[in-house]
Parts: sequence; C-alpha cells; structure tokens
Amino acid sequence: MEIYEVGGAVRDALLGRPVSDRDWVVVGASPEQMLAAGYQAVGKDFPVFLHPRTHQEYALARTERKSGRGYKGFEVYAAPEVTLEEDLARRDLTINAIARAADGSLIDPYGGQRDIEARVLRHVGPAFAEDPVRILRLARFAARFADFHVAPETLALCREMVEAGEVDHLVAERVWQEFARGLMEAAPQRMLALLRECGALARLAPELDACWGVPQPLEHHPEGDTGTHLDLVLAQTVRMQAPLAVRFAALTHDLGKALTPKHLLPRHIGHDQAGVKPLLRLCERLKPPVEARELARLACAEHIHVHQSGNFGAEAVQRLLGRCDALRRPERFALLMQVCEADARGRLGLEDRPYPQAERLLNALAAAQAVDSAAISAPLLAAGARGEAIGRAVEAARRAAIAQVLKGEALTSD
Repeated sequence: MEIYEVGGAVRDALLGRPVSDRDWVVVGASPEQMLAAGYQAVGKDFPVFLHPRTHQEYALARTERKSGRGYKGFEVYAAPEVTLEEDLARRDLTINAIARAADGSLIDPYGGQRDIEARVLRHVGPAFAEDPVRILRLARFAARFADFHVAPETLALCREMVEAGEVDHLVAERVWQEFARGLMEAAPQRMLALLRECGALARLAPELDACWGVPQPLEHHPEGDTGTHLDLVLAQTVRMQAPLAVRFAALTHDLGKALTPKHLLPRHIGHDQAGVKPLLRLCERLKPPVEARELARLACAEHIHVHQSGNFGAEAVQRLLGRCDALRRPERFALLMQVCEADARGRLGLEDRPYPQAERLLNALAAAQAVDSAAISAPLLAAGARGEAIGRAVEAARRAAIAQVLKGEALTSD
C-alpha cells in the first residue's frame, strides 16, 4: 500500500496559498485492506474512506470509462493494480494532477509544475471531454486564479463539448454548486467570460448570456455594455466581501435589459419589472437556495426605486419598505442595500462614488422599527377600536418616525 497526497493541497502549496482540505490517493490496496486498517467507507460512486484519526478522505486509485451522458455517465474501476499515473490521468487540469509522496517528492507526469510556473490552466488529456462539469470547474479556477490564462487547446475542447451537447445533460444542483463557488472567488467575472467564450453560458443561463452586447445610456453607464456593467457590479460585491445571495442578486438584477426592443435602445424603461420573469426562469433552471432567489427577485423589481429613494418623502419610503417586507425581514433589506450599492458603483469611473440612499433607508427602517406598536394599540383597544383602525394608527406613527429621520435631508438620485 502506497499513499500520496494529491489535488488542491499539493497545488496550493506550490502556489504559496493556504492549504485547507487535504486529499489522499491509495495505490495497491483493496477495500478490504482499508477496512481492516480501521478506515471507514463513505464513497457511494467509488471507494473513498475516512482515516480513523484525522477523518481526511483517502480514495483508492481508480480509472473511469465514459458510459453515458452527463457527469454521472461513468464506470469506475478501482483495484490494487491501478497505478498512480493512471489515477492522475483522469483528473481535470494539470495543476490538479500532481501527487506528493511520503518523502516529499513530487510525481508530476502531466506537467502541472510547468503550467503553474507559466500560469496556465490546461486539461490533462482527452478524458477531460468526458465530463461536462469540468467546464464549470475550469471556469471556477479561472475566477480563483486571476493571473492564470486558459490554454487555447483547452478552450477549443470546451467549445467542442458544448457543441456536442454535453452541458445540456448537467443536473441543476451540480451546475449551481460550481456556479456558486465561482461567484465567491476573487474574480467571478472571469468565470462568466470563459463560460461565454466557449458557449456554455448560453446553454446554462441564456437569460444572463443575453445581457452582453446590449447598450445602455452613456450618461448613466459610461461602460456602455450591459454585460460589462454586470462584470463591474460583481467586482464591487467582491470588494465589499458580500455573501453569495448578494452576488447572485447583483449579477441578475438587470436581466430585463436584454428584453428591451431594439428601437428603444439604449434606454431601458421598465427593465426592472421586465426582468422578473426571466429571473424566475433562470432560478427554475439553476435552483439557487431560497435566500438567493428571494433577494434576486427583490433586487430586480426594486433597485430603481432604491436608487431614486433619495428624493422620496416619508410616505414613499414607507411604501418601499412595505413592498420589501423590510419590517419583518430587516436582514434581507440590508442585503438589498448591498446589491443596490454595488449596482450604483459598478460603472466605469464611478467605483468610489458615495451611495447615501442605503444609509437613509436603513435609518428610516430603524425609526419605523422603534415605534412601540403595543403602546399605541393599548389605549385604542380600551376605547373599543378595531384592528383596522389600530393598524392605521401604527402605520401613521411609523410614517411620522420616518419623516423625522428624513427631515432636513435632500439627496439626489442618478
């Protein structure tokens, strides 16, 4: 039995990056030997075992053979005679196909160290084409390693896979898993660029892909193109270290612009409401978590109103808070402010401009929350007032509290 450290831990150590998870491959062993040594079997599709003390994953060396469509269409063969080189050959990228032996020596049959030095993302071999998830993983690594470029032959292979219909057989959960991880990387816009370049984004998220090439008014969007704007907005969410739900909502808030009739371009009247339907279609296909889906719908429908809210009086602010269900969901409303701030700053040359609307609305919400509804209700109930009348009184008190916060403020919207 020989044990090697493999994959991301070896790659990240060579890059001087922090190493979190460690994976191991075992050569020359059978499942029975692993169990006898105290390892716990956990793999469903192929033999994976947990170390009895560290609980790290140890997988038996294996080969894979394509047997059907999609990422599950494989037959796995794991046996003591499978070599380390054969196991590494089934991996996606050369930088992920390096192994470290117990004595610290590196086994690198496919040139991963060379590609790390050259900052290249390159597929290991023809087996890359057998698993469409590898396109998504490649795009995610492009988002993580911003100083790497994709080898031309790897990009060409991705195009061939898309044209062959491989990505059409991916299940939503797997797509979202990789897409979400890519959104949380340092340069998520690079993931989108690669998916667009090979044609995968048009298959997986056509509503999003359609945004590139759509012009915008230059007085509001010096960057011009809607897709470029989305790239800049995503960069702002990274800058503010925003959570996944904010990044997804920021990416999808302008889907309605792709539906604007050509004779109206570059203006996009009503694109906020128009974007809700394509957003729901996209969510149905990708199946993001409820938090991301709800925030995205809210951002799509309300981001224009939030931008304009600097000119709103107390009544209009109260209506906006009501539509956003902000009193019951203040945490989500705070996330919406992040989306809108990223949208406002995701414009060429305007990356550092102030966004006072967020503070103004959050202060208004805090004032409305501070109203003691019980203190208002008690005397009215004692006087025989009904629920509707009590509700109006509470809303009036909240509106007055909001008006007090807004007093003296004069903000301009763009």
